[in-house]
Amino acid sequence: MAFKLKRFSKEPISEINVTPFVDVMLVLLIIFMVTAPLLTVGVQVDLPESSADSLPEEPEPLTLSINSKGEIFIQDSKVEYEKIIAKILAVSKNRTDTRIYVRGDKAINYGRVLEIMGLLSGSGFTKVALISEPLKQR
Repeated sequence: MAFKLKRFSKEPISEINVTPFVDVMLVLLIIFMVTAPLLTVGVQVDLPESSADSLPEEPEPLTLSINSKGEIFIQDSKVEYEKIIAKILAVSKNRTDTRIYVRGDKAINYGRVLEIMGLLSGSGFTKVALISEPLKQR
């Protein structure tokens, strides 16, 4: 009897061993699960007390209204056209980044509203916006 030596076949192995891949993924998952809560928790620090003021919050916007008679109001107080800028600067504490909402009655001339908005923009106020009523469903 002659024994034939089995030669290695030259066919590629079609099975992929995924066990090492799964092992590595599980280890990474455990590492991330353990470290993620540590990243969101800050370092415990006993902060000292201070007499300094806290940072200012965003101030409430000013409202400039023009009624149907053409009278101008800043918040609820009536103001003359010539004194608008002085009054707004006083109320906003000379901050030209204060948000100003302009409310104009629909019976008033639109040019008058734009004139006041131009006066505000020309005085350095950069956050000037028009206010309108939302459209009612019919």
